Amino acid sequence: MSQTTLATSRWTDLANPTRFVALANAVVPWLAGLTAIVLAVGLWLAFTAPEDYQQGITVRIMYIHVPFAWLAMMCYSIMAISAIGTLVWRHPLADVALKAAAPIGAVFTALSLITGSIWGKPMWGTWWVWDARLTSVFVLFLMYLGLIALTRALDDPSRSARAAAIVTLVGFVNIPIIKFSVDWWNTLHQPASVMRLDGPTIHPSLLWPLLTMALGFTLLFFTLHLMAIRTEIWRRRVAAMRRVSARRADRKAD
Repeated sequence: MSQTTLATSRWTDLANPTRFVALANAVVPWLAGLTAIVLAVGLWLAFTAPEDYQQGITVRIMYIHVPFAWLAMMCYSIMAISAIGTLVWRHPLADVALKAAAPIGAVFTALSLITGSIWGKPMWGTWWVWDARLTSVFVLFLMYLGLIALTRALDDPSRSARAAAIVTLVGFVNIPIIKFSVDWWNTLHQPASVMRLDGPTIHPSLLWPLLTMALGFTLLFFTLHLMAIRTEIWRRRVAAMRRVSARRADRKAD
């Protein structure tokens, strides 16, 4: 069997909800344990890292705020890929992955806004300003809420999947706006200091705790996402069984 055929076979296997649930059951405990270890190490590094010469101890909120912001955008990017899977390849689990990710993304975005406000108060002298970065992230939060509402408002699964996929792809234009807003407009946020073509500008003593926390929260996201996908598959199975039972009851009544 060729490598291409083998990869296609594995992709098809994962499209089977039963096999995906079995895989999630096996992976989630290990992933959760790894997440706990990495986050514990990251927190230890964050609390033992030196204070910033300008921001002092308040710089420590960076170790949770920045990962929250990164994951808010990463989660929506995964939803956009899932939307393509729904519209183009009609992958059975693409819509499930999209809908399972939306509440997680909404929480990460809300935490990003909250921690950013807490960090901004001593640094900028205000909790909130309507600059390009803050406004675009707030729009992202509203988009998450809108998608959650949309998926719950439509009873027809196929219509709900298609509508959510289209809205997700249209809203993806906001992700590069968030990323490059500090370069395109004059904002209170500093320019990118980690993901730069010429390398990070942040000192290694602050960079390594930040990257460790980002890895830990990324693992946390995938752990929660797998659990949410598994729960959504079970929910749809229960809903399908209830519809079948209701039809049988109607037939008996007739």
